[in-house]
Amino acid sequence: MTTDERRDRLRDLVKDRGFAALGELASQLSVSESTIRRDLEMLEEAGLARRTHGGVYWTGDSDTISVFESRNDDSWAAKQAIGRAASELIADHDTILLDGGSTVYELARLIVHRPLQVVTNSLPVAHLLSTSDSIDLVMIGGCVRGRTSVTIGPLADSQLATIHVTTAFLSVAGVSPRGLFNSDMMLVESEKAMLASAERGIVLADHSKFGKTSLSRICELHQIDTVVTDDGLDSDAKAWLESAGVQLRLAQSPLAQSPQKTSAPAPAAPSSNSSPTHSLNNANLT
Repeated sequence: MTTDERRDRLRDLVKDRGFAALGELASQLSVSESTIRRDLEMLEEAGLARRTHGGVYWTGDSDTISVFESRNDDSWAAKQAIGRAASELIADHDTILLDGGSTVYELARLIVHRPLQVVTNSLPVAHLLSTSDSIDLVMIGGCVRGRTSVTIGPLADSQLATIHVTTAFLSVAGVSPRGLFNSDMMLVESEKAMLASAERGIVLADHSKFGKTSLSRICELHQIDTVVTDDGLDSDAKAWLESAGVQLRLAQSPLAQSPQKTSAPAPAAPSSNSSPTHSLNNANLT
């Protein structure tokens, strides 16, 4: 088979099994493990898989669980950067809670291989993490909101009242000086219960959510510990988050991380051995 055919088959095998060992894949495709590793690098770069010792987990979309349809929108690169930064706030063996937001899903894709206890009300997150042998997964029950595939309502809220987690990671529709907002009133009640169950609350939101409000308020700003966002956040938003005592972590935008093109030197100019330098933001994003 051609290289493209082999990689398509590899993707299908990992997707179908959830987890596959390198030796098993090499045998199935009649190639060396080094070839499989190179092919898996491409899957990982595409966000479809994550390699671990001796194997690979599928972290892409599922055919059976609805996930997010807007993953090609302009903000998705920022969401992925925020997810990477948020993953750095989690220690192995932590007990964490993940809601059903799109940015939180990007975080979930990065922790599938880690030893954690995870509570979630998100069907896509639960389906993703159920492939991992290292995750102790707890699924919150309740009424399933079809559009977002999350469980909410009185049953979900009563379950949340009985648990305790180290950190709750939430996505929101809006962040303003008045607090955090979402448009679904039932979801907001469940998010309030999530925050009450956690020692600390961390909000993951790209900069476009700031300065906006919605139908229902989740909480005031001082009731959360940390906001993880991208470096597109304006100075006004930074000021009112600081005033509320909220820790702010900024993830560097993908554009800022990309190497900058430099003009070729004039023919008569001496060559330079120096390489461009880029300032790195030392904060993280959700």
